[in-house]
Amino acid sequence: MRRVAIVGAGMTKFVRRAHETAKELTFEASRLALESCGMKRQDLGCVVHGTAPDAFDGFHMKGEFLLDGSGGFGKPYMRCYVGGGTGVFAPIHGFLHVASGLFDTCLVVCEEKMSSCQPHPQGAFISIFDHTTERPLGPNLLWIFALEMNRYMSVHGIKLEDIARVSVKNKGNALDHPSAQLGEKLTVEQVLQSEIMAWPVHRLMVSPTSDGAAAVILAAEGVAEKLTDKPVWIQGVGWNLDTAYWTNRDLYYPEYVEKAARMAYGMAGIREPSKEINFAEPYDPFAYKELHHMEGLLLCGKGEAPRLTADGVTARTGNLPTCPSGGLLGVGNPIAAAGMMKVCELFWQCRGEAGKRQIPGPPKRGVAQAWGDLMQVGTVLVVGSEKPKT
Repeated sequence: MRRVAIVGAGMTKFVRRAHETAKELTFEASRLALESCGMKRQDLGCVVHGTAPDAFDGFHMKGEFLLDGSGGFGKPYMRCYVGGGTGVFAPIHGFLHVASGLFDTCLVVCEEKMSSCQPHPQGAFISIFDHTTERPLGPNLLWIFALEMNRYMSVHGIKLEDIARVSVKNKGNALDHPSAQLGEKLTVEQVLQSEIMAWPVHRLMVSPTSDGAAAVILAAEGVAEKLTDKPVWIQGVGWNLDTAYWTNRDLYYPEYVEKAARMAYGMAGIREPSKEINFAEPYDPFAYKELHHMEGLLLCGKGEAPRLTADGVTARTGNLPTCPSGGLLGVGNPIAAAGMMKVCELFWQCRGEAGKRQIPGPPKRGVAQAWGDLMQVGTVLVVGSEKPKT
């Protein structure tokens, strides 16, 4: 396979109700990514679009509907979707297109306009549950994730204060992100005093529904060096899909994330992730998920992530900065675009272009991870400033 680098990135503001249509959000993120590396639409070899269920945007076949907004008209084009895992899975698709030699460049754009789904996107999510064994219970994502959070806390003896610290950190980090929806200075006490949505989940432990888009430009070795003197190389990719029957698994540990991470680390030649990864952007739609996913990414042992957070290890100036962007909790959670926001953050951090969010260094290697569907999809991307050996 050819070596592949990220050479440009762009994203819109993440907001609750954007004035722009889904097509306009897609166009804006694509435009910003192209401008960041001095490219034009005609320079693209292909386009990959990541976007969630049609019900969110209110259009059937919305991959085709959004095609021209993302720059895919008249070009090889594909749409992919694996729930919240899409934002990292879409650049994996783009990577494989370029690494295979089929194309020299690829625009990967992810978009979501969740406010179009009325009265609330949870109404669309009900359709993902099994029609016989689960849907009669009237489940929603909040309460099944509350079950998972409770199991995680019970196995390891984790306290609510340990979970609340993640909200405090990420919403604080988001104050420095120009695209953030809910950057805020909070205390642990304020998080725990917020409304209980489904025990033990409090409102300030939940990411907001959002509208927004984010995009990256991928280029093959040789092409990438001509476009920029600071390419950020994709060193490893991984993905894993577990059973959709979440009732059949012990929810205290995300095994599917570990398997995806091991695949990506193996490709990147990483043997000790906690020592060889400089910073991480794990998927954090709920505060406990950052901790859950840190452990699945093998950045610490099982049940150890809360202690690292309490000790400041995951702070922006700590030894393992985690979600320096502000994550989904602070920047926002337009489902498919959320993971792409994290990939953009890897790019900007590794180039030393993250502004007030910049990690000292800058860091040489980072990992982004996304998670989706019914606690079953893990997608992982490792990038760095050094070109992969193979």
